[in-house]
Amino acid sequence: MPLPADAARQSNGPRDARRRVCLAVVGAVLLSWTAGAQAQGVEVLNLALQRSADEVTIDYQLRVTLTRPVEEAAQRGVPLYFVATATMWRPRWYWRDERVARVRREWRLSYQPLTSTWRVSQGGLGQSHASLADAMAAMTRSSGWRIADNTQVEPDGKYYVEFDWQLDLSQLPKPLQIGLTGVAGGGDWNIGVERELRLDSSNSSARPDGK
Repeated sequence: MPLPADAARQSNGPRDARRRVCLAVVGAVLLSWTAGAQAQGVEVLNLALQRSADEVTIDYQLRVTLTRPVEEAAQRGVPLYFVATATMWRPRWYWRDERVARVRREWRLSYQPLTSTWRVSQGGLGQSHASLADAMAAMTRSSGWRIADNTQVEPDGKYYVEFDWQLDLSQLPKPLQIGLTGVAGGGDWNIGVERELRLDSSNSSARPDGK
């Protein structure tokens, strides 16, 4: 039997409320694009490969400035995902370069309005931070991140590593992704950095090529 009109409206109440919240966030973010944004960017403070007797590792330290639209979206309840990858390649003149190893890390950044703190989650672990700067620092530095075993690297071979750190737009809420497609491919949301580092196996370390 069909529900009375009043009952039908009540049954859709929670769904409509969620829809209104989502649309409000998307609308606020889209409007903020027209208001300008603070200087964005990723500054590389340190980036180096290290090779020991057992493994090849990478050290990195970045300084990341979120644009105002991104920060405001996070404060309104939109979780942000950041991803770092490091891929080791062996050059081959006769064919495409061979991928030797690839490692990946992912973080989830969310704002906790009740405590006014920022939470960074990685895997099943999470930690709260008093400020956005502290939360970003937890995701933008690492020492001794293992890329490959030495068994994967020839003693006299030459290799290079592609390092990438970025805001993962593919994990944003779908309505927000749709909105981003119409604003210069993401505009202020395209936050990230790519670098290529070369490893000469005769040396113990390598630093990034200038780009």
